[in-house]
Amino acid sequence: MNEFDCCLDQRRAPIYEALQTFRQMRVVPFDVPGHKHGRGNPEMTAFLGEKCVQIDVNSMKPLDNLCHPVSVIKEAEELAADAFGAAHAFLMVGGTTSSVQTMVLATCKRGDKIILPRNVHRSVINALVLCGAVPVYVNPEVDDRLGISLGMRRDQVFKAIRENPDAVAVLVNNPTYYGICSDLKSITQMAHDAGMYCLVDEAHGTHFYFGAGMPTTAMEAGADMAAVSMHKSGGSLTQSSFLLTGPRMNPGHVRQIINLTQTTSGSYLLMSSLDISRRMLALHGREIFAKVSTMADYAREEVNAIGGYYAFGKELVNGDSIFDFDPTKLSIHTRDIGLAGIEVYDILRDEYDIQIEFGDIGNILAYLSIGDRPQELERLVSALAEIRRRYQRDGSGLLDTEYLDPEVVATPQEAFYAPKKSVPLNESEGCVCSEFVMCYPPGIPILAPGERITRDILDYIQFAKEKGCSMTGPEDPDILRLNVLA
Repeated sequence: MNEFDCCLDQRRAPIYEALQTFRQMRVVPFDVPGHKHGRGNPEMTAFLGEKCVQIDVNSMKPLDNLCHPVSVIKEAEELAADAFGAAHAFLMVGGTTSSVQTMVLATCKRGDKIILPRNVHRSVINALVLCGAVPVYVNPEVDDRLGISLGMRRDQVFKAIRENPDAVAVLVNNPTYYGICSDLKSITQMAHDAGMYCLVDEAHGTHFYFGAGMPTTAMEAGADMAAVSMHKSGGSLTQSSFLLTGPRMNPGHVRQIINLTQTTSGSYLLMSSLDISRRMLALHGREIFAKVSTMADYAREEVNAIGGYYAFGKELVNGDSIFDFDPTKLSIHTRDIGLAGIEVYDILRDEYDIQIEFGDIGNILAYLSIGDRPQELERLVSALAEIRRRYQRDGSGLLDTEYLDPEVVATPQEAFYAPKKSVPLNESEGCVCSEFVMCYPPGIPILAPGERITRDILDYIQFAKEKGCSMTGPEDPDILRLNVLA
């Protein structure tokens, strides 16, 4: 907690309040943005709404400045730190990608080692490209039935720390996209005992801080930094995020790192949405997420009653690689009905007008949060039952895993900036990749710069393309060619 805890009032929303005051002042704008409170772009104003564009304004003294906050933004950060139990909180308007990259750039420099699971979001490896840090991967276990990667086992982390005592940080996904949690408190303690920072990609864990019976949060575990994607389960606008820090971090240094890459024109739409959403969760989060958990429990029961699907939950917990499970996650295994997750994803969208979060080789994820209602869940369950009846087939030809152990030949930075050549995808086996290949979402690279291309990886890419996964990353938009080290 920070020094202002004793007098903070979570009913306040200082950025929102300042914008309300500003709206009433009828200020004549001779500054940017050029649409001038929407008057210069009536079509945009009609589409987005006059109230919205009127507060799309530039930094000014009454509204503070995101790069160097001294008033209302500073107050909003103090309230957020209090709500999340952090020493400091930073409002981030470049998405949780920006928060994750700040964590790495604030603790690692060129040549430093960082211990992390390979199933990280591409933003982590992007940060390694930028700073030149060296990844030491802890390859996660894979659940053979579900084909998904799990959390970091304690003995694997301990082994990586023992073999790399010069590493500067350990990074943990908590939770994974599927809701799998590692033993965050033990891993944090191991990192600190070795003199390392513990960084947590908590993009999918906003609700852990506010709901009852949720897995341990990064700040509870004593982690040094956590990237929290407020827009995912916290109700704020897309691209808004919080970066939380513990007492071991120097907030002034972290601010300097943020300002290396984050915009100098912070969006007040995004910042006010963070402010308002933090207030809502601080005051009502326990009640809100109790309802979300209840809906998820009900949905898992109904989906499993259909037959053929497996909506997995806390029964997977083993105390180590699955130390805990996010009760709000509705992750559903589809391979037993003979369909890849991405096929079910496409059918739900194209034939039932249901948009779920993602589908991969063997699973789908329906993201439940504060805006969902039971009637929509009923519609999803009914659609899944009908899909099984209409489309079920023999699944013997489906791939059975979404994680492949990489062979790391060069650091991401070395490979990204090295001389390269373009080769046909089917002729790239044995080469070292110099770019990313991934399905998005979830944005976990199948290939990252510096990794050797194997036949298993090429088979996976081809299978994912055939099944309709949205493939991103390479220079070639059709992913018929790959850039490899020359």
